[in-house]
Amino acid sequence: MNEQTAEPHKAPEPPEVQPPAKPPRVPVFNLPPALFFSLCLLVLIYAVQELVLSDDVMSWLLFTFGFVPARYVIPLSQQGPELFWTPVTYSLLHGSVQHIVFNAFWLMAFGAPVVRRIGTLRFVLFWLFSAVASAALHAVLNWGDVTLLIGASGVISGLMGAACRFAFPAERRPMLPAHLNPRLSIVEALKSRTVVIFMLLWLVGNALIAIGIPLVGDSDQAIAWDAHIGGFVFGFLLFSLFDRAPRPPVTEPAGTEKDLLQS
Repeated sequence: MNEQTAEPHKAPEPPEVQPPAKPPRVPVFNLPPALFFSLCLLVLIYAVQELVLSDDVMSWLLFTFGFVPARYVIPLSQQGPELFWTPVTYSLLHGSVQHIVFNAFWLMAFGAPVVRRIGTLRFVLFWLFSAVASAALHAVLNWGDVTLLIGASGVISGLMGAACRFAFPAERRPMLPAHLNPRLSIVEALKSRTVVIFMLLWLVGNALIAIGIPLVGDSDQAIAWDAHIGGFVFGFLLFSLFDRAPRPPVTEPAGTEKDLLQS
């Protein structure tokens, strides 16, 4: 028999009470740094447009950095070098507060899982190529047009297309943070009910825009629905060129609990 001895007439001291552990702090905006700085850049450019530049300088900025399909039917000898950089720089400009706020919302929603999955450098490359793909389809369908294309919507559509390849939970699989899901092949993605429903809703939204029914914002502002399609198709079909194997999830010690945030 085991016995515990103690001094006579002296009660054992109670165990020391440990203070409760503080719950981990959860940031309000849990954005990857690359995405945060992209948003800051877009907001800064728009703020300079509205608060600093005169009308004449603003016209020069839009002409020099906005995308105009007519540039590609004019001989090189009759124009400047803007045709080389405007297929990318147009994605950094916005025309109104509603325009940039709407784009920022969707950029946070779909850019976060993509950045976490592919990293900063590949995200920058994805932005460049998806902007070019969006502008290219817009130019083909509006060949020789003198209208001006600005905004990051094409890039955001590319991020949506990329997200269809990994971000949506597959049926009958355990829930993981979005960026850790396995990448679906194109055929597997098209067989996923969740992906197909999302793509149909996205297509319906762009069809409404194409016939002149805006989903948000000023109805007098034309929306380049064709650039959206160019970006989405690029992101959906070619995301595997930018993807990398996701890191395996970190297993927590038994008995510990941790909040799981998903984008």
